[in-house]
Amino acid sequence: MSKIKLNPGTLLAPLPAALVTCGDMDNSNIITIAWTGIINTKPPMTYISVRPTRHSHKMISETGEFAINLTTSAMVRETDLCGVKSGAQHDKFRLSGLHKAEASVIKVPLIEESPLSLECRVVEVKHLGSHDMFIAEIVCTDVDERYIDSKGKINLQQSGVMAYSHGEYFALGRKLGSFGYSVAKKKKNNKNRSNKST
Repeated sequence: MSKIKLNPGTLLAPLPAALVTCGDMDNSNIITIAWTGIINTKPPMTYISVRPTRHSHKMISETGEFAINLTTSAMVRETDLCGVKSGAQHDKFRLSGLHKAEASVIKVPLIEESPLSLECRVVEVKHLGSHDMFIAEIVCTDVDERYIDSKGKINLQQSGVMAYSHGEYFALGRKLGSFGYSVAKKKKNNKNRSNKST
């Protein structure tokens, strides 16, 4: 298989199609963010990269808090709308029809329709050029109870989580395997075998 050499670019995919909320319950905004991910386990940490010209950038800089709200295929229109409209000119909660929910730890509103929200506190800001990276500790995770089974396991695949790839939105497809399945030992057949008669 031959490959074509291209200039360096931001071609990593797929990415989350997350709705990041900031501000407080009275004065808030939503920004659509694909440039986010997990960067540490203990303490749990994440990041978002935001252009300094964005309305949300100033709000996050002032409060030091934001929430990452996962999206589903049922939220695709709202997710796109929050990415193309400016919070300086529009109340995006009202415009999109999404609803505010109170966070457990931070003052930032969560999105009620989101299956999972990460409450975040900024610990460092890195000025990288076109974007500033807000590095944050995850101080609380809020999950819709519909996606937690009787054993306490989170089953987000049931929510229809959405992804973003090169300007397009995609519903996540079928399950291909679980972490570690490639090296997992096959379960032994414990059925009692009947003795063969001689």
